Amino acid sequence: MSRTNDARNRTLTINKVLNAPVKLVWEAWIDPEHIVQWWAPKGMEINVIEHDFKVGGKWRYAMPMPDGTLFISEGTYLEIEEYRRIITTADFKPMSEGVELHVEFKQDGDKTNFTFSVIHATEEYCKQQGKMGFYNGWGSAFERMEILLNKLNK
Repeated sequence: MSRTNDARNRTLTINKVLNAPVKLVWEAWIDPEHIVQWWAPKGMEINVIEHDFKVGGKWRYAMPMPDGTLFISEGTYLEIEEYRRIITTADFKPMSEGVELHVEFKQDGDKTNFTFSVIHATEEYCKQQGKMGFYNGWGSAFERMEILLNKLNK
């Protein structure tokens, strides 16, 4: 396998230590009532259109843009290991398509080690997505998730 095809060269990752138990972080990720509170970057809203949380199930979210268009996020769940891992296909139309999300949760006392990785089809596509604001966009969403977790954890 060439280095170009190596998944490490096609992956963008965010690691966080979240101040909440893994069960709560898991619920924030899978419960549509929680998803609408954090999935979008700060200042944006998200609508859950479909959320069939099972292997083979589909998810579809819509983020209304200021110009009236919808930014659609959708995918199919490939693997679910309760409280440990979620793997799903993902398209974020019109920005990113044909990626996989790998979300890992690991209990560490009363905290959760959270790893979010997006695997792209090519190294070039991965680099492009990094330059387009991957870390700022997802970082903002995960900041919102942390705020939600702080509220839920009281």
